[in-house]
Amino acid sequence: MTKTLTFAVMHFSIAFGVAYLITGSLLVGGLVAIVEPAINTIAFYFHEKIWNKIERPGTAAALSKTLQSASENYALRSM
Repeated sequence: MTKTLTFAVMHFSIAFGVAYLITGSLLVGGLVAIVEPAINTIAFYFHEKIWNKIERPGTAAALSKTLQSASENYALRSM
């Protein structure tokens, strides 16, 4: 959870800086810095949970096989 929180602080800072530089408004910069990173931080937390499951032995191989089959099917349909 510490990794997620430090990511959030970094993201809030970047979001505020970019929004402020683009708009020149502290209000808009503040709103963007609160809304966008808050949603992104929650998404990042679940993204990490999913990748932790994928990195388990056997899961990565199964995912790779599934992606390979999907790309082969797409290539065949594209011909």
